[in-house]
Amino acid sequence: MVTPGSRGRPRSFDRATALEKALLAFWRHGYEATSVADLTRVMGIGAPSLYAAFGDKRTLFEEVVRVYADTHGAFGDRALAEEPTARAAVERTLRQAAAAYTDPAHPYGCLVAHAATNCTSPEVERLLRERRTAAVAALEARIRADATAGLLPAGTDSAALARHTAAMIQGMSQQARDGASREELEALAEIAMAIWPRS
Repeated sequence: MVTPGSRGRPRSFDRATALEKALLAFWRHGYEATSVADLTRVMGIGAPSLYAAFGDKRTLFEEVVRVYADTHGAFGDRALAEEPTARAAVERTLRQAAAAYTDPAHPYGCLVAHAATNCTSPEVERLLRERRTAAVAALEARIRADATAGLLPAGTDSAALARHTAAMIQGMSQQARDGASREELEALAEIAMAIWPRS
């Protein structure tokens, strides 16, 4: 029996749970290969509910990236905020990346590094590129501040050192997707820190 006012009522769902399921789908398959049909299936909602709650696929992806940055991918920002030096922040970030990128509880690697692979959407490519560029800029600023404070050698190339660190993190992400273990990535982190300049 249909109760008064119930006809046409959208099925209720937990928005945060549905968003996490979308995040995992995009992380596993990338933006381009994840269809709206894939998203409705994994999120357990119909297309009308998806559009009503999240907008179109790209708008949903933009929200997914924000959630990822605040959860699974937040370890780098936390390290920069909490560690006393850029060196300590980078060492912590690399070790946590080794753990996070190989955690079997979710797809391997980093969503921001891989979601735009084979992507034909310039807006999505730009979104992820801007995220990566902002991370490098934040690290560069922290390294420059340490150099100014005498915590790094005079003449340290802050931009190059920040880009080297970003290249390590992005490379670790790809190697995790290619099957590298946590221990193998931790070994890379040790090498990266061995060449870190000291004052």
